[in-house]
Amino acid sequence: MLAQLSHARQLDIIAEGLPILLKSADELLTAAEALDDHSRAAAILIGQATEELSKILILMDIVRCPPKLRGRLVGQMFKWFYEHLPRLLYAEAQGWEPMTVRQLQEYLDNSRRSHDIGGFAGEFIMPNSTLFARENRLYADIVTHEDGEPMWSEPSDWAQARFGGRRTSIWYVAKALSDLGAFSRKGLDVVSQVWGAVDFLGETECYMLPRNLTRQMLERLHAAGAISQTAEESQLRYLYNQWQVPMYHLDFKPIQVPLEELRAAQEAALRSEIGDYEDY
Repeated sequence: MLAQLSHARQLDIIAEGLPILLKSADELLTAAEALDDHSRAAAILIGQATEELSKILILMDIVRCPPKLRGRLVGQMFKWFYEHLPRLLYAEAQGWEPMTVRQLQEYLDNSRRSHDIGGFAGEFIMPNSTLFARENRLYADIVTHEDGEPMWSEPSDWAQARFGGRRTSIWYVAKALSDLGAFSRKGLDVVSQVWGAVDFLGETECYMLPRNLTRQMLERLHAAGAISQTAEESQLRYLYNQWQVPMYHLDFKPIQVPLEELRAAQEAALRSEIGDYEDY
């Protein structure tokens, strides 16, 4: 539905929603911080907060999308807003340091495989690790080994690493964007005008160019009087170092991995660990 609206109306809706999403994530993270003796419950809340924060970054990439591309790309991006895997991968990607957008897609491809191998020598075929970690925090479940033997899987208390032992790094990015004025309606206009002038595609480099655009954005936010009085200079590093380049061109759909490919990977992993049987 939102994809059918004019860009100006989309920005109106996004400006209304960004503070709501940040408040929702804040409440979940605050609750998690009060649960030091309940690590699994805390991990669940942190996971849910992370997906709320990823929604923010998806919306900000819609804002950063060049005008000539919006009609073709925005509909798919709004779908990511509602799907677990794209939201989770958006969070993971904030910490990646690709040289180019093409390399960023390669990193993403490694994380969107439907299955992969695990164990000491690749003896296990595992579902997508990102989705499995989410499900494993939430549920006790019956899983089936590749030999068809069912077994119980207990919930884990794995949680995303926190930045400096406090909030997750993705929260610091979202909070910096908010405090530095990017969430306001006039702030979104600035973000759109600055970032929308560049199409992040293929061999577009991912270091100096985004840093220059971030600097231009911050200068224009300051000139527009959009920056909050509570903003701190220390927050700038999160936008320069932790905010990933726009990902509107990237493919987040799961890659269906054939069983034959997984079997071949298992054989290769086994040979790597114990050597080629033909050598004996």
